[in-house]
Amino acid sequence: MRSAMNSLCEIHTDIKTLITALELPVCDWDDKWIDVYMDNSVNLLDISIAFTSEISRLKQGNLFLQCALHNLGGASKQLVRASSSLDGWRQHINGKNPRLDNCFCVMDSFAQKLDLPKIKNSAKGKVLMRAMCGVKVVTLWVCSIFAATFSGSAKKLMDLQAPEPCLWANDFADLQSFVNTEIRTLYSSGKFMVLKELEAVDAGVKKLYPVVRDGVGPIEGDEPLKLSVLELGKSAGKLSEGLDLLGNDVDKFFGIVLTGRDALLCNLRVGGNLSDPVRANKNVVVS
Repeated sequence: MRSAMNSLCEIHTDIKTLITALELPVCDWDDKWIDVYMDNSVNLLDISIAFTSEISRLKQGNLFLQCALHNLGGASKQLVRASSSLDGWRQHINGKNPRLDNCFCVMDSFAQKLDLPKIKNSAKGKVLMRAMCGVKVVTLWVCSIFAATFSGSAKKLMDLQAPEPCLWANDFADLQSFVNTEIRTLYSSGKFMVLKELEAVDAGVKKLYPVVRDGVGPIEGDEPLKLSVLELGKSAGKLSEGLDLLGNDVDKFFGIVLTGRDALLCNLRVGGNLSDPVRANKNVVVS
């Protein structure tokens, strides 16, 4: 997932480089081009915020794990507390995130706007819009993989078509088909957690919970139980570290999209293209 997010960061950075290379001043942009860029960016910001929210929610579950690990190894009373913490982790991880649910609606709406706008009398404009449309398709597909991973449902996966004509359309279709098939196969086999670090923690919790649930005696001398506790601690550490790194990558992507949007808005104001109050209000970022 980190590699996928880093790829999106590179793609969106390349778009900004392309705009500069085309030597196409924003003041010369058609209103349709501006609308496409603004709609794309605001949708991507909403999606990024939802992903950040879900990563934060998963990280909060680490508090339950740390509390459980702290109590494991103590007296029977502490084992009961550990059992309660493990149960709390399971409930927390299986909980719903309203922001993530809203993100799915944003993505569905986003997917309805993949058609390439008609460009007249501007070769550079055609290049720009074709590139933006291609980036939108790839970005939306990657985001759908994140959505499927976070939601635990392959229904969130999207099967998208690259805009015509694109030299990379067939390669994209092959890659998309392969990855989507692999993910759907995982879910159809009964797996509900695609994140391997999260799956490892879940397996550790399922292994320990029945043992400590009744709080029968300390774990000193119980080598299998001590080993299970150590494995859970290692798995929890890897999950926490992985979520931190992934969160940083999503934040980086958010920053790239936001700075690109802010730069365009700044150039539009300088060029006087925001004189229309309706357009000006539409282009304001509301946090």
